[in-house]
Amino acid sequence: MAANAASSERVVDSAKVWTTLITNTDYLSGLLTLDYSLKAAGSKYPLVALYTDTFPAEGHAALKARGIPSKRIPYLLPTMSKDYSNDPRFYDCWSKLTPFGLVEYERVVQLDSDMLVLKNMDELMDVPLDGPELAGRGDRVFAASHACVCNPLKKPHYPKEWVPANCAFTTQHDNPEEAQKTGASPLAGLAMPNGGLQVVVPSKEIYDLIQQGLQSSVTASYEFADQSMLSDLFPGRWVALPYIYNALKTLRWQGVHDAIWRDDQVKNAHILLSPKPWDEKGDDKGKNDETHKWWWNYNDRRQADEKSRNIDDGF
Repeated sequence: MAANAASSERVVDSAKVWTTLITNTDYLSGLLTLDYSLKAAGSKYPLVALYTDTFPAEGHAALKARGIPSKRIPYLLPTMSKDYSNDPRFYDCWSKLTPFGLVEYERVVQLDSDMLVLKNMDELMDVPLDGPELAGRGDRVFAASHACVCNPLKKPHYPKEWVPANCAFTTQHDNPEEAQKTGASPLAGLAMPNGGLQVVVPSKEIYDLIQQGLQSSVTASYEFADQSMLSDLFPGRWVALPYIYNALKTLRWQGVHDAIWRDDQVKNAHILLSPKPWDEKGDDKGKNDETHKWWWNYNDRRQADEKSRNIDDGF
């Protein structure tokens, strides 16, 4: 069911912010390490944790101890939802559309909490996008990287058209150097953005379009929640960023998109799928994927720094 936009008061003294959604403590270690990595990369913009009413007191205490600003937002759900029992994470994903309604800010870059910022990417705050006066009618409504539709894990419930031949990244294999600098056309492949990173100019009119979309019966057919809606509402009218800003860990795998992946070019690694690095214990730490090793390196540094400041709450 649709909900009203969050209150329009800034929680930080900055016109441009990073945001990330948090609904429970399962992803809290990820959020804390994301914040640490942004600061380590020298970002001049703050990260704001967007929390729902399900986020518990110990989570709020952890954010406060580290000086991470937070803002309460409504939990967004469509009136009619597809059954996501195969991928329950998609129920939370609708709330990642909230930044479109944070009109107190000039620019919001929404990040998933399972991301790791390896290089400064403050330039995303200045990517040319439509102004709010265009009310979602222009050709540069938001910016994002493409979704990878290769389905490398061969998940049986994914759409049958999710194959490498239909993936936008496949179109870049012949020119890997260009793939570090520009994204494939927003109309390439299945033309779907990945919702993990979204560069947004908040607008009441666009948020109203999203609210109307949430009340439409068509949402019952959306396989991938928020990113299905964005590609439906604004087909081809978004800016496709290169993979380096939302480097899905699966792209690195041999035979997926290793043809374009360059470790030294990645600015933001997206450590999607389960298990998450923070779910690994003992000798298993970092063993599931090379990007998990990167995450543990940052997480260990974060925790050492926090302990030096008497912050040791298990997160």
